[in-house]
Amino acid sequence: MSIRSKNPICSTILRSHLAALAAAEGLAPQTIEAAVDAGTMVVLANPAHKGVIPTLIGQPATVKVNANIGTSMFVTDVAMELDKARLARKAGAHALMDLSTAGDLPAIRRDILDAVPLPLGTVPLYALAQRHVSRGGDPSDFTEEEILAEIAEQAAAGVDFMTLHCGITRRGAHLAAASGRVTGIVSRGGSILGRWMRRHDAENPFLTRYDDILDICLAHNVTISLGDGLRPGCGADAGDGAQWEEVINLGELARRAKAKGVQAMIEGPGHVPLHLVQGQIQGIKRLTDGAPLYVLGPLTTDCAPGYDHIAGAIGGALAAYFGADFLCYLTPAEHLTLPAPDDVWAGIKASLVAAQSAETALGRPAAVARDLGMSQARAALDWEAMTGFALDPDLVRTRRAKHSQEKECAMCGALCAMRMMTGDNFQCPEPDKNAAK
Repeated sequence: MSIRSKNPICSTILRSHLAALAAAEGLAPQTIEAAVDAGTMVVLANPAHKGVIPTLIGQPATVKVNANIGTSMFVTDVAMELDKARLARKAGAHALMDLSTAGDLPAIRRDILDAVPLPLGTVPLYALAQRHVSRGGDPSDFTEEEILAEIAEQAAAGVDFMTLHCGITRRGAHLAAASGRVTGIVSRGGSILGRWMRRHDAENPFLTRYDDILDICLAHNVTISLGDGLRPGCGADAGDGAQWEEVINLGELARRAKAKGVQAMIEGPGHVPLHLVQGQIQGIKRLTDGAPLYVLGPLTTDCAPGYDHIAGAIGGALAAYFGADFLCYLTPAEHLTLPAPDDVWAGIKASLVAAQSAETALGRPAAVARDLGMSQARAALDWEAMTGFALDPDLVRTRRAKHSQEKECAMCGALCAMRMMTGDNFQCPEPDKNAAK
């Protein structure tokens, strides 16, 4: 089976951008083509998204970082969300997800598509739930036809990838409820569908209408991001039967997508203790035939509110080393509130640190060269070069500004270890006359 032979839009996009993608990734063109055909790599690009930057996710492309933005029912500031979208691109994110749940969702989505050329993802289920809640109804009042209409509308608007919770079943929802999970179902989409199945006494409509969904996505080259509605919401729940039942379903759904020529990614765990990350990532990869894996963190500890971007970066570095392809950032606001612009910046930079750490450990040439370049610049006390190699050049300039005229850093000064053995003449600096006596 070949994705390109059954997906002419994907084939055209790849052919048009192959040389640039190969150069950016440091891969041979035929390597990219083979991976896309095999379903182990996807190219995010909906032709209706004008000016979109086609982006490769999956082995052996570089690890990418996604930033979530969007309004909430407590904070609906569209201007701020657009600022966050632009800031995310500046910070180095490779893709965005609009998770808006309040306001004029089609207009917000259109504004983001127009503002930023990064591939944009959405969760269509949120729009369905919000529509009914805004009318005083239940978030699970939507019909199967509404699902298909919403996906088609967003695909036509230019959305490049969509989280679709097709893998959660009535059996899986029952397992999550009956297994003694500490946090139950923490996925917003998973919980809405669990409610829908219980209220309608029916199987997940995203699953029963999956072939219709595939037809829509194929017509627009929308990549399906198969959502993990039963992901663990705390370390104690990681690796239970409900989670793995859904992963097995996701593997089968990815194979069905590939058979139709639709590109698909797999969404991975949220909270996973450090010692379980390897097994989780490798197990998911095996059960899904190596499909691109998109992970939220994972967070390696549950008790770091305010610092979850750090917990997520620790897990993200391990996950990427063991095979994850796409890191969804976490911000200092995770579990607390809606992220502000500075949270977005911090979250992206933390995930970029994770990606760089993993790729260096994997021996990928560009990452190794960047680390070596930084080390050589430090040895030479070449601050301009150090700034260029840094993952956050703006922060380097800001922290260095007060002592930018000095050769050494303000930590060591004349006791700089880098200069002790270079043969330079040692000169003791004049004492600071204003220093406390």
